Amino acid sequence: MKCKICSNETYNIFSTKILNKYNIKYYYCDYCGFLQTEEPYWLKEAYNNSISITDTGIISRNITSSKITAVVLYFLFKKFNNFLDFGGGYGIFTRLMRDIGFDFYWYDPHSINLLARGFETKSKNYKYELVTAFEVFEHFAEPIKEIERMLQFSNNILFSAELLPSTLPKPGEWWYYALESGQHISFYSYRTLKYIAQKYNMNLCSNSRNYHLFTKNRKIYNKLFNLLLKFQRFGLFFYIKKKMKSLTVDDMNFLISKMKNRCEQ
Repeated sequence: MKCKICSNETYNIFSTKILNKYNIKYYYCDYCGFLQTEEPYWLKEAYNNSISITDTGIISRNITSSKITAVVLYFLFKKFNNFLDFGGGYGIFTRLMRDIGFDFYWYDPHSINLLARGFETKSKNYKYELVTAFEVFEHFAEPIKEIERMLQFSNNILFSAELLPSTLPKPGEWWYYALESGQHISFYSYRTLKYIAQKYNMNLCSNSRNYHLFTKNRKIYNKLFNLLLKFQRFGLFFYIKKKMKSLTVDDMNFLISKMKNRCEQ
């Protein structure tokens, strides 16, 4: 089987059961350090609900990611530009970021937008300052195609994905395989991210665990990125929240006006 990142040959490193019924092969690429399942024929069943019932960390994870994103955007990017959450799920993250004061929009062709209605992506050709993609990369059946889609929206991608440990875990030794849901099918090492960055001539920043940043035409030092992640935990986010103007009330008034205009037409 060819690697879906670098197209080199992979080898079957182990097999295990997912969704408690399908015995699935996993293939590893020695060249770029990427791990993938066999072709995921079970995805329609796995996505009967776009958010897995076992994803009990969805709220706390979105809150943490919103704080990290606020710090990164405030200090490293044009904070009053437009941003896009790619694979935005129910719209939790988009709503959190707008509540802080960042002009975020939602995009997810595989999920219902419940909490960020009215703030869907402007168009597929619109250029954003930055795209976020939290806990999305591991769901990609065609990761290169999806990354290229993100790059159509922006030259900058802030994302989260748990990186493979240096010693490849066996089934049952790593929670991130998410065997019970069947939705995690692509797994990245730091070497994989470096390969992707070089392929698209991008700069890579990473904490080497779970938060990563691709930038094109913009050099950001990895040390600075990690310092911001570190100091976010010591109150930096609350400083930013005081400096930003929440869009919560403005959004409500915008949506009321939009509904009124629709009724009058």
